[in-house]
Order: sequence, then C-alpha cells, then structure tokens
Amino acid sequence: MDADRKRVGKERDFIMPGKHNAEPQSSIGELDPWTAWAYRPHTVSLLFIGACLLVWVSGALSPDMSTSIDSVTAAKRGVLAMILVFLAYCLLQAPSTILIRPHPAVWRLVHGLAVVYLVALTFLLFQNRDDARQLMKYLHPDLGVELPERSYGSDCRIYTPENPKSRFNSVYATLFDEFVLAHIFGWWGKAIMIRNQPLLWFLSIGFEVMELTFRHILPNFNECWWDSIILDILICNWFGIWAGMCTVRYFDAKTYEWVGLSRQPNIIGKVKRSLGQFTPAQWDKDEWHPLQGPWRFIQVLTLCVVVLTVELNTFFLKFCLWIPPQNPVVIHRLILWWLIAIPTIREYNSYLQDRKPTKKIGAFCWLSLAISIIELLICIKFCHGLFPNPLPPTWLIIFWACVGLMLMVFLLLWTWQNHRSMHKKRQ
Repeated sequence: MDADRKRVGKERDFIMPGKHNAEPQSSIGELDPWTAWAYRPHTVSLLFIGACLLVWVSGALSPDMSTSIDSVTAAKRGVLAMILVFLAYCLLQAPSTILIRPHPAVWRLVHGLAVVYLVALTFLLFQNRDDARQLMKYLHPDLGVELPERSYGSDCRIYTPENPKSRFNSVYATLFDEFVLAHIFGWWGKAIMIRNQPLLWFLSIGFEVMELTFRHILPNFNECWWDSIILDILICNWFGIWAGMCTVRYFDAKTYEWVGLSRQPNIIGKVKRSLGQFTPAQWDKDEWHPLQGPWRFIQVLTLCVVVLTVELNTFFLKFCLWIPPQNPVVIHRLILWWLIAIPTIREYNSYLQDRKPTKKIGAFCWLSLAISIIELLICIKFCHGLFPNPLPPTWLIIFWACVGLMLMVFLLLWTWQNHRSMHKKRQ
C-alpha cells in the first residue's frame, strides 16, 4: 500500500489505457484528509484481525467443537478458508497493477481471483469427465445432472398458425430467451472496453461465424437465419454496441475536474465525489490501428481470437459439464471474466503502444491467456466422444482453408510491399 500512496497523484481510470493521468485535485502530492486512511498501509493490523477470525472460525482453541462437523463440511470450509487467506494476501501484498481507480486493492483482489480460477481450472483438467461433473455439485447443488440441450433451429418458421399458444411462438420464444439480455449487456461492456467500432463489428460477425462453424456438433448453435442475422447481429449486438459507444463518447467529451472529498461544499457534492471514484479520472481513446502494419494486424487479430475463444468456451463448458444457462455458476464466471477483461484490455493496448524493445505483456494479459487455454483444454478433453458427428461438413473445411490461405497470402504480400517501400526510402 506504500506504492499506492506514491501513485495517488497519478490515478488511472479503471477502464482506460496505460497512460498516466494527473488528477487535478488537492491530493496531488498529498492525500485528501478524509480519504488518507484508505491509502495508508494497514498490513499488520489486518493480519491480526485475520488471525483472530481464523481462530474463531476454525475452532483452534476449542477442538472439541470440530469433532461435531462431518468431514465433507470440514473440507469445504478448509478450501474456502484457504482461498480467502490467499485473496487476503493478494489484497495486501500483491504488486499493484496498471489500474488505480476506484482503489488499487480492488484490482489486486481481482488478480487473486484470477489466479484462484486458473488453479481451479488446472485441477479440473486432471479429472475425468464424470468426476468433473460431480465436482460441480460442490459449487451448486443443482449441478451434476444431465440436461437437455436446447436447439434454436428446430423450427425456423416465423408464422406457425397451428401452434395453440401463439402464431408467432418461435419468435416469442427467442425474443424472451435469457441470451437476448446477455447479448445486449455483453456487447455494451465490450464496447466500453475495446472502444473501436470496426473491431466490435468484426467480433460480432465473427462469433456468428463461429456458431455456424460448430452448429453441427453443438445444438445450442443451431439457430435460424433470422435469429442469427436479424435478432443477434442487427438488433441485440447493434443496440449493445451503439449504447456502449454512446457511453464511450460521453466519457470522452466529459470535462474532468476533481476536487478532494473534504473540499466539497455540501453533502450532495460529497456524495457525487464518492460515486465519482468509480468513474474515470480521465478518458483516453484506445489506439488499436490494425492496419498500421502486418505485425500490428496479427497482434490485433490475436486479441479477437482470444475473445472469441473465451465466448465459445462458455457454451462448450456448460455443455460438457452439465451447467444450465440460468445457473449462478455461469453468471459468476461471466462476471469474473468481465473483471479480468477490464485490466487485460488496458494492459494489452498499453503493450501495443509501448515502443520499448524490452517490453512484456502485463500480469492480467498473461492470466487471461492462460485461463482461456486451460478452459479450451478442458472443453477438448471433456467433449471428446460426446458428439455423434464430430467431423465438419466438406464445405466448412473448404471455407476455412480458403480463409486461412487468403490471410496468409495477404500478410505475405503486405510484408513484401512494406519491405519494398522501406528499401526505396533507404535508396
């Protein structure tokens, strides 16, 4: 926490790239009197409080009480305590990340959660499929039961006069599905993090292409044409991207003048300043520039591949581990990925803008890549043998072969053209 005090005058937005942003308030060079306690180190005090809590919860001073607890409950409590102790260490002692607002400790805690999730995935990878499914019961009692996978393309008719419920039952069932709100809020969040409309549309269309690619093995991807093109891309994704870019433009045009909490004239000002701690200290645009050169194009394309992989892992994990879409485990995973993605995008954009020859990716970038790889390995291992027709159709193989060939030829010609241009400039 000593480092936090030194850097408090250079707060960075919790969803902005890695550029220093001086906060023009009275706290530059000194801490605001009302909030100084939050930036002072309290490691010894919190260690003592945590030790007292462990003594009370574990029953270390009353071992007779522990004998009344069954072994399964004791094991659950022990694992939970182990995770909480590790998160407490990350909260207090882990190195600070690129992000400061609302408080550096928040992102140290998110870093610890990412490490816990990575370790848990690694443990799950070494289990067999049946044991992994039964282990899910320890996360939620409703899990570990085989569930029917819903197909959205069983009846693609818009007008169904014979249906007793409604003549447009297929449309109503799709409109009121839980994935509609997930699409809208998901793309709103992606727009705030990525802040590049062409890149967002590439990801939006790219995910629909991924659904088309895997629809022969995963029933959840079997959608009607109007569901995929009209409802998903042109309505839900468009609205989410539009709302997200409006949010980006609002923060981009906003004037940032920060005054310390103690200098606010009234209670309303103090409340607004307290809520403002969760908003940007200053807003900067991301500079992706995918057409800057072949190497930058590959770097931005790598980001898109990782994002699409994480989204695909969501559907394959819930399929092979028998997790229904409404289960809290799915929601908790998406929230965790959202928290991890915020600093990951910032670190990766800073990495692309950094021109130092010895630069390296940040800790969150490394964790995100490692988590997505472990999730993918779990999907490959546990989904083996579950699909009756695992081989893709011939037209799909030809399509992706042509895409890969065109991409390779495009990059080679681009590299050769840049080499010629540089050679002419030297001459």
